[in-house]
Amino acid sequence: MRDFVELVRAPAALSVPGDVLAGAVAAGGRGPAWSRPGGGGPAGSAGRVGRAVRLGGLAGSSVLLYWAGMAANDWADRRVDAVERPQRPIPSGRVPPAAAFGLSVGLTTAGLVTAGLAGGRRALAVAVPLAGVVWAYDLWAKDTVAGPATMAACRGLDVLLGASTGRPLRAVPAALTVAAHTYTVTALSRREVEGADRRLPAATLAGTAVVAAAAAGGGIGWRGGPGTAGAGGGNRRRGGPGTAGAGGGNRRRVWRALVPAVLAGGYTARYGVAQARVVADPAAERVRAAVGAGITGLPALQGALIARAGATLLGVAVAAAAPLGRRLARKVSPT
Repeated sequence: MRDFVELVRAPAALSVPGDVLAGAVAAGGRGPAWSRPGGGGPAGSAGRVGRAVRLGGLAGSSVLLYWAGMAANDWADRRVDAVERPQRPIPSGRVPPAAAFGLSVGLTTAGLVTAGLAGGRRALAVAVPLAGVVWAYDLWAKDTVAGPATMAACRGLDVLLGASTGRPLRAVPAALTVAAHTYTVTALSRREVEGADRRLPAATLAGTAVVAAAAAGGGIGWRGGPGTAGAGGGNRRRGGPGTAGAGGGNRRRVWRALVPAVLAGGYTARYGVAQARVVADPAAERVRAAVGAGITGLPALQGALIARAGATLLGVAVAAAAPLGRRLARKVSPT
């Protein structure tokens, strides 16, 4: 079992559910739709439970497709890994190539079935292209100039999978933000064996700064969260009954702006510093460390996006997966 856990990089899947949650929150699949007045009765509770079950199913589907991609990646790379990474499960003989391929096909099928059961046709409309792009990356695009963009598309579609619970167009900015982050990680990962030219980490570091700014920005101006309209109405009245409520609303807006900024700052500190070290010394070991930081630091970015969309506590909870992912990465490599 340990060999298969290593094959699919099982702990790295901690970075996956946050994609679905970020898409769902941005698209309105959580937040205001779950907290309407009158939603506290049995019907409202049942609706919330149903939405939670659907989101859990979509997150599970995303994890299964992620693991499928990892197994397919190692199956496709088995000859290269025999030279460059002979310790991996397939070239070391611990996992037969046929077993890895069969596992990848089985996980892909399970992921699509789970998406269909959880989200119906709307989810499948995203999950099927997502699975196709995952396989296209592993079998064709990975070693081409289209590699980073193809992997970025995988993560962007993963966010839109969560957005299938609401209005997907609203989640496009979040999907593009996660995709841009993924592009930087994938571009770096192509130099894990030989090391990099300093220009590459300098470019990805600049991209990371843009990604962090996009995730942190707009918190005060966010207009979809519960209570925002009421707070704005209170600001228009002076000395009336709404004044105290306006003060509370202002504090909530400041809090909602602060949390995304802090989470985005944590993401930058972890991933950005690792890339800065590669700029200083672009050796392969430091490139691999930066790639690992990009993978395990993704939940902090996802948490910032979720918090910016109004689900502050959920954003913090998702971001909490980042330190756990770093600890597990010491046991099973995420790359």
